[in-house]
Amino acid sequence: MAVLENYEPKKVFQYFEELSAIPHGTFNTKEISDYLVDFAKAHNLTYHQDEANNVIIYKAGTAGYENSEPVIIQGHIDMVCEKRPGSNHDFKKDPLELFVEDGYVKAKDTTLGADDGIAVAMTMALLDSTDVPHPPIEAFFTVDEEVGMGGAHAADLSLLKGHKLINIDSEEEGYLTTGCAGGVRISSILDLHREEKSGNVVMVKIHGLTGGHSGAEIHEQRGNAHKMMGRFLNALMAKVEFQLMEVGGGSADNVIAMEDTARMLVKKEDVATVSAFAKEMKNIFDDEFMGDEPGLQVDFADEGQQSVAVMTKEETEKAVRYLTTVMNGVQSYSRKLEGLVQTSLNMGRIACNEKEVIFYHMIRSSVNTEKDEIRERVEALAALVGARTEIDSEYPAWEYRPESELRKVMEEEYEKMYKEKPIVLAIHAGLECGLFLGKRPDFDCVSIGPNMFDVHSFNERLEIESTERTYEYLKKVLAALK
Repeated sequence: MAVLENYEPKKVFQYFEELSAIPHGTFNTKEISDYLVDFAKAHNLTYHQDEANNVIIYKAGTAGYENSEPVIIQGHIDMVCEKRPGSNHDFKKDPLELFVEDGYVKAKDTTLGADDGIAVAMTMALLDSTDVPHPPIEAFFTVDEEVGMGGAHAADLSLLKGHKLINIDSEEEGYLTTGCAGGVRISSILDLHREEKSGNVVMVKIHGLTGGHSGAEIHEQRGNAHKMMGRFLNALMAKVEFQLMEVGGGSADNVIAMEDTARMLVKKEDVATVSAFAKEMKNIFDDEFMGDEPGLQVDFADEGQQSVAVMTKEETEKAVRYLTTVMNGVQSYSRKLEGLVQTSLNMGRIACNEKEVIFYHMIRSSVNTEKDEIRERVEALAALVGARTEIDSEYPAWEYRPESELRKVMEEEYEKMYKEKPIVLAIHAGLECGLFLGKRPDFDCVSIGPNMFDVHSFNERLEIESTERTYEYLKKVLAALK
């Protein structure tokens, strides 16, 4: 493609462009894992590839650094697959279409995968380098971080001899992340007993929302299409009688839902009422968002008289009540770190089939007892509407440590390069460091990254100049770890 060949750092953007040509959504990482193995072979580097497709590549220290303690540089090789409505992009086989605009790298109509492809590209550039002084490097590439951190769960950390781990999965330059929230995925499953009914089928679709990362942007009060649909359907119940055929949308539980579609059966004389109410709710939403969701649309379509299988009236009411009542968004802020979201819940995806409707949630908290409380509240609400719950992919919080040799070096090098102090903080988004520390308490972890915005959405973009500075900073840190 060579879209990025004229941008610095050249090797970083060369590898990022190569990575972008290989489909690598979560659970579709074999090809990109093999690409890393081929890279290691081509550069005569020792490597290990496990059954989960995690890859570790080892590079000896440069002259004068041969006997230094190894440094682990870590990132994940999967990406969130989200595309603009109407896009024909196939994440299973199509390369990303990169372009540059206003100093940012973007992908046409899709997520960019800078989360976390830029970590992989920077690390590959270091492994390929001949002029960067560094200790022995253990380049640690994990899979399936975006849904359950499966690679981190499966990884054998005894294969890593280093103790200092630099994670490149943060999204804001100038910040040293030294703690993060833990999380758990919970799904509520409502069993359906469909019945054949005749009437007018109507469709309502809420879409065009900004979306984003449920850890990084949850505090920005962006619209969640599922919650908005629940509000619409709950209010509609007081106006007309309807039975749902289907409801749902969204791509992942850790993505703020950008669209939701409901199809329902109504009486012919009520079609106009539903249409008018959809327009009314669009105006209400616009007034409430006050311009913060400029792309918001509420579409209506009358699909005509049909005989279809619908949810029973009781199940329709249960689904709507659950959608309306379940918590969503920020639940509490930290009492110690001003502005830090402590606990949140995001309903990112709803799947509906003939036999059940499934509501997928992501709970995050830096306080385990609060995480448990939110899970219990979801379970209680599910029980009230006759649904069952399933728990998946729980991971621990990464607690801030007052003493960190790695953090001290990284603070010192940041001040030398930028002439100001970095911001040391904990974040609400989940990072793999918490899981690593659960297995290897001896690890000393710090996370960094260049400026990127609207990750997990088709508006994702990576700042080019920030990428160059961050890579230079990473090289200075390695040089200082002699």
